[in-house]
Amino acid sequence: MDNFIQLTLNGLTLGSVYALIALGYSLVYGILKLLNFAHGDVFMVGTFIGFGAIQLLGGTVNPIVPVWALLILITLAAMAGCAALGVVVERFAYRPLRDAPRIAPLISALGVSFFIAYSMQLMFGAAPRNYDTFSLNGGALYTDGFDIGNVRVPMIRIITIVSAFVMMILLWMLVTRTRVGKAMRATSHDREAAAMMGIDIDRVIVFAFVLGSALAGAAGVLFALRIPTYATIGFLIGLKGFTAAVIGGIGSIPGAMAGGLVLGFAESYAQGYISTRWSDLLVFVLLILFLVFRPQGILGKADIRKV
Repeated sequence: MDNFIQLTLNGLTLGSVYALIALGYSLVYGILKLLNFAHGDVFMVGTFIGFGAIQLLGGTVNPIVPVWALLILITLAAMAGCAALGVVVERFAYRPLRDAPRIAPLISALGVSFFIAYSMQLMFGAAPRNYDTFSLNGGALYTDGFDIGNVRVPMIRIITIVSAFVMMILLWMLVTRTRVGKAMRATSHDREAAAMMGIDIDRVIVFAFVLGSALAGAAGVLFALRIPTYATIGFLIGLKGFTAAVIGGIGSIPGAMAGGLVLGFAESYAQGYISTRWSDLLVFVLLILFLVFRPQGILGKADIRKV
């Protein structure tokens, strides 16, 4: 039972990060029907921005601000930097191809992905970056927390899970209860009709990229608080975020949340009960099974085609 609780905790932590990444895919796909395969590399850039922000604030051994302020500041820095990167990517890689055949922006997305990854590797090297959060406040993030049976739930996992869910809830409220959210939903439903009703389509699309990229930046920091990052990590993590979006129903915000958690639990249980060497394979087997038997995902809706 203790092993099951630990694996469930691991899955919830990992699934929260995947859900934030999947939300970025769903936001962009819901409006543009575009698979932004550079999204995983935006996540990677967020991990590096967070690392740089930690160094600017004095490092984890002797930070110049309290621990809680350090965590908030590095997360905000990553979100702001990734949001700016998202705007640049949309403006120069996707907007000129908005009315082109779908294969063109897809190829552009892959090109941007490799460009970002290898540019980061050339600038900062291939060595992993470790946030060294164990040194923060004498290791309190790993020792403080509560117990479930014989399993310790450390503060760093609580921060990751709670932060991710708070951001998901805030995004859901923004999309469902604000005017800009209504504009996003209208644009997603019918871009041409929304433009005729006076909605600035370009601003809505840019805002979707800003939101999705900011969430990817936050996910990058939450991920790198526990696991070292490197310049080419974005491609694999991005594929897993895409898988989570497909499982939940790409284009659906609740689906992205559900898909991220399902994927996190599946990967964690596979690592614990089968093998860490097989966990990635099983994740993508799950993607294939959903594409074959339920392509609309858990909470998505099947496309209605006129014949």
